[in-house]
Amino acid sequence: MIEALFYKKLPDQQVKCQLCHQFCQIALDKRGLCGVRENQDGVLVTLVYGKVIAAHVDPIEKKPLYHFLPGTYSYSIATVGCNFRCAHCQNADISQASKEGIFFQTKQIPGDDFSPEKVIKQAIESSCPSISYTYTEPTIFFEFAFDCMKLAQEKGLKNVWVSNGYTSQPALEMAKPYLAAVNIDLKFFKDSTYKKICGARLQPVLDNLIWYKKNEIHLEVTTLIIPTLNDGIEELTGIAKFIKNKLGTDTPWHVTAFWPTYKLNDLPPTPRETILQAKEIGEKAGLKYVYTGNI
Repeated sequence: MIEALFYKKLPDQQVKCQLCHQFCQIALDKRGLCGVRENQDGVLVTLVYGKVIAAHVDPIEKKPLYHFLPGTYSYSIATVGCNFRCAHCQNADISQASKEGIFFQTKQIPGDDFSPEKVIKQAIESSCPSISYTYTEPTIFFEFAFDCMKLAQEKGLKNVWVSNGYTSQPALEMAKPYLAAVNIDLKFFKDSTYKKICGARLQPVLDNLIWYKKNEIHLEVTTLIIPTLNDGIEELTGIAKFIKNKLGTDTPWHVTAFWPTYKLNDLPPTPRETILQAKEIGEKAGLKYVYTGNI
């Protein structure tokens, strides 16, 4: 455990985390919504530094990134925890592990011990030109990711985030010199759905998408299309037009199919026709690159 970045101390030994747009105010001996940042004696600490729960060599297209180092592999890592609570999370066994189940009950943080040096060594030995911080949410293990990113850049490796887009502005500015590419989930285009399904808000995600584009970090956007939640023509058209008008027609949009999982087992899989319709909507809006997935 090490002291966290991006927080301020408050009266009565409380702290306010400023790493993401949840801006958690955390009482003594409590954790933030991510479940991995804890107030210990009035000091915010990260519980996941060097605690890698997943490490794999993936095709970069799995992120998905189709316009960044295509045809290569990316050394991909994650810790437990997430600042969202998406009811449809396909990696809920690790993203929510610090907030529910046996690890929450015992206050344990699972994962293998890794140093930044080990991460870079594994990437190089695996012939990966990039490292992806993925599977959960890279924001919540920022301190570890940041140390890896600095060392990776020194060794000529590119850094990739696969993110929900909820990182705070100060954290984005710190990461910017070391961040080459991101894939951001634009999950819904309605604030009410973001709140209900993810426990978050829409506007910070939109603002951050614009920030990435303005700062010339390679950006691709993914929308998982879920029946009854975001598969309407109006909502998909809204997303497509936002990408075109705010991010540019050359920004790739990945429209992918939902499969019942976690707390959304009562919804059906996304029909193939819906995904193809979304692709058509994107192209009709003027987007040059719309890709289908999970079909």
